[in-house]
Amino acid sequence: MRLSVLDLVPVRSDQSTGDAIAASVALAQAADRLGFTRFWVAEHHNMPAVAATSPPVLIAHLAAQTESIRLGSGGVMLPNHAPLAVAEQFALLEAAHPDRIDLGIGRAPGSDPVTSMALRGAAGRDETDIENFPQYLDDVMALMGTDGVRVAIPRQNYVLKATPAAATEPRMWLLGSSMYSAHLAAAKGLPYVFAHHFSGQGTAEALATYRSEFQPSELTAEPTTFLTVNAAVAETAEEAAALMLPNLQLMAKLRTGQPLTALDLVEDAQAQTLHPQQAALVDAGLARSVVGTPGDAATQVRELAEQFGVDEVMVNPVASARRGTDPRTAPGRVRTLELLAKELL
Repeated sequence: MRLSVLDLVPVRSDQSTGDAIAASVALAQAADRLGFTRFWVAEHHNMPAVAATSPPVLIAHLAAQTESIRLGSGGVMLPNHAPLAVAEQFALLEAAHPDRIDLGIGRAPGSDPVTSMALRGAAGRDETDIENFPQYLDDVMALMGTDGVRVAIPRQNYVLKATPAAATEPRMWLLGSSMYSAHLAAAKGLPYVFAHHFSGQGTAEALATYRSEFQPSELTAEPTTFLTVNAAVAETAEEAAALMLPNLQLMAKLRTGQPLTALDLVEDAQAQTLHPQQAALVDAGLARSVVGTPGDAATQVRELAEQFGVDEVMVNPVASARRGTDPRTAPGRVRTLELLAKELL
């Protein structure tokens, strides 16, 4: 089995953004040392608990401080960006770090509507960006290719390419948590990643649809897919659950419309009083996560891979920390990777 890592660069209540980034560098270096396949960073905006706002900037920072692990986006939220900007950023990353770059693309905004409008600028990108998503996807692929895109203008065809061109191209993946993304990835012959960590709903149906409808392409000859899952692993099941609690509570607050804060420390999360709806969301999140001792967690990962027919699982190590932890470290997250690697790699 291949194991990979998804990182949102979580910001704990005892951390600055710089501290959180330093902890993520150490996490990526651990994943590199332990033999994980890839390390992806997300794109979220205007969230105090998430420092991953610009995947290409973070990828460049991490690639310079790791040796061989693939680095990528999980993902770039394409409606927020001009296709040429994305193509140029990732072509440049590929040129600097050949055969190490993945470009994972998503359709969701990764933010609230006001932030999305601010990201897209006053020029007026709007909801049609969602409708035009398939075309934007084609544009990014073509712009990174050797032939570029031909733009019809009066009296000539203007060739537009992502420059400077890399000798190789980043591996492109389509990300999703709905049937829309499964249909689109299959139609375009793209590798597909299902965000099982986000909701845990519809995973089997989406992957089955992707496989049954897949059309081979120059990029991908056969269906290629894996899924993501939240994880916290420790020497005891009780400690693993305690380390995961702050993240579960944060997601419960997000889904019930509560103001967002930085990620709580374990002791602060344990002192929280949740209303019944939030408590139910915490329980549901725990049930669909990988959590427990090394042996139990490894069994959960294997069962997840067998259930959904994948040979790669991407874990999102969501363990928080206890009071007194060095702010520039995330020992629970690193330990999660170490314990899983010992059992599975």
